[in-house]
Amino acid sequence: MTNRRNTELGLMLLVVFITAGAYVLASLGADAQIPANVIPFLLIVLGLLIGAHVAVRKLAPNADPILLPMVALLNGLGYVVIAGLNEKLAAAQASWTAIGIIGFVATLWIVKRPRDLERYRYTFALLGIVLLLLPLVPGIGKSVGGSRIWVSLGPINFQPGEIAKVVLAIFFAAYLADQRELIATSQWKVGPFRLPDPKYLGPVLIAWGFTLVVMFYEKDLGSSLLFFTLLLVMVWVATQRTSFLVIGSGLFAGGAWFAWKSFDHVQLRVDIWLDPWKDPSGSGYQIIQGMFAMAFGGVTGTGLGLGGNVRIPAAENDFIFAVIAEELGLFGAALVIMAYMLIVGSGLRIASQAEHAFDKLLATGLSLLVGLQAFIILAGVLRVLPLTGVALPFISYGGSSLVVNYVLLALLLRISDQNVRKAQMPDAEAVAV
Repeated sequence: MTNRRNTELGLMLLVVFITAGAYVLASLGADAQIPANVIPFLLIVLGLLIGAHVAVRKLAPNADPILLPMVALLNGLGYVVIAGLNEKLAAAQASWTAIGIIGFVATLWIVKRPRDLERYRYTFALLGIVLLLLPLVPGIGKSVGGSRIWVSLGPINFQPGEIAKVVLAIFFAAYLADQRELIATSQWKVGPFRLPDPKYLGPVLIAWGFTLVVMFYEKDLGSSLLFFTLLLVMVWVATQRTSFLVIGSGLFAGGAWFAWKSFDHVQLRVDIWLDPWKDPSGSGYQIIQGMFAMAFGGVTGTGLGLGGNVRIPAAENDFIFAVIAEELGLFGAALVIMAYMLIVGSGLRIASQAEHAFDKLLATGLSLLVGLQAFIILAGVLRVLPLTGVALPFISYGGSSLVVNYVLLALLLRISDQNVRKAQMPDAEAVAV
């Protein structure tokens, strides 16, 4: 649809100028001069984003016109903030952005029908499990910042858990699309309660077990919470049985309580969350500095490139939202949250328009991945939840997260494109698509 793509093109051009303007303002704030590379920077940003737009125009012409511009805006803002913190990291982030867009285009090119992925459900399940446990393999897994979530293969370092998120979302969608009626109608009577048949709870229990492994041995609380919440919500969407939410929440609460009682690193995270002022120069230093930075920003912010009044450890990763809140204030921070809400809302709208159960569940899962990741890390920075190491999608520094999230975006756009094409086709042709 030409109107959709023209709308997307106009928004993408607006994002290019906003990003370039933000880059210039940040440089003026930091160095009081316009950067010499502003024209090459503008051309590179224009080339990357317009290239992504052209790919959507050619490969998924009926796709949602809002998702790509919103993602591009978050990606551009993240790059500008990272450039103000560390120019070397900004150069690496630019390279990862280019790789992410290449992955985005490749996914649109390769995945012609989302339902083709459904046939490989157990392959995706096995791959997801291997990726989750890969950091525990001696020799290639390594700990960074207290969490064992990295893998080193020669010169290549990446977080396999980032890939596992999308892979397992595909498996969950395929399994639930196939078994949802049996899961919803099967009953196991325990006293006055009618619960789902235990044999259909197998995947839920297995997922619970692996989330506990990730929590206990990899010390990755954020991914553990993300995986299990993703599965619970997808099961609830597939079956519309609240009992799954209750049972699953009880299982996770029990596992979390056991971890809190048994493992020092979990106790430390909870203690910091409850009272970071117990050790303000040690374990509570990062979150306290983040609160000071957001307080300095106030309502309107200090201005791009004029932050840095407070030094925040790992500001380009876990606490990049605090930097944004310092430089752009409450208004800028709220706009970032609104952008995520638009992305998740657009994804859920795509899910609601899908006719096939797999497409509906996959779109729901992919949208939840973005929303849950954003919520978990924002809640940690704002002390709503204990702080975890989940990346802020499209904004935080990190190649693994950025590339995988662009692949996720491509899958959402492919489902959106297929929804519209099915709606425009006669019934017989729509069934074949």
